[in-house]
Amino acid sequence: MKKSEESIPNRVIKGDTPVLERLKALNKEQLHAVLATESNSQPYTSIVAFALSPEGKRIIFSTPGRTQKYKNIIKNPRVSLLIDTRSNTKKDYMAAESITILGNAMPLKKGKKWTEFAEILIKKHPELNEFVHSPETRLILVKITRCIHVTRFQTVSEWVPE
Repeated sequence: MKKSEESIPNRVIKGDTPVLERLKALNKEQLHAVLATESNSQPYTSIVAFALSPEGKRIIFSTPGRTQKYKNIIKNPRVSLLIDTRSNTKKDYMAAESITILGNAMPLKKGKKWTEFAEILIKKHPELNEFVHSPETRLILVKITRCIHVTRFQTVSEWVPE
């Protein structure tokens, strides 16, 4: 091993990362997250274009109402999202970071709140403007209950919104 390379840790290390700060930074850097829902007692994952609310306690994404992920959310609103910085190289073992977001999802009805959150999503993803405003599209708001940040392979920090 080269002197500049670090050993991959074989145990979890308690971190002290300011998770909300990193969540806000990743919101600026990353366009997509992996959404996990549950379907017939099995995990079901999808890629979604997301945006973080300004205070950092909610995530917004949109999906057509006929998708499996939407049906799953209606049946069980508990979801997880993964946002990460991997580049699919060996550097990722020690350099990549991820945040797992646990929360409760709910579709928003058209109205003032819907418009407010649609604007947040469209500001980050202007190419989704027409999609978000389609009658077939549902806007989903995830209230964050817990975030787990992992970096340096196994350095773990947590944040629970108040």
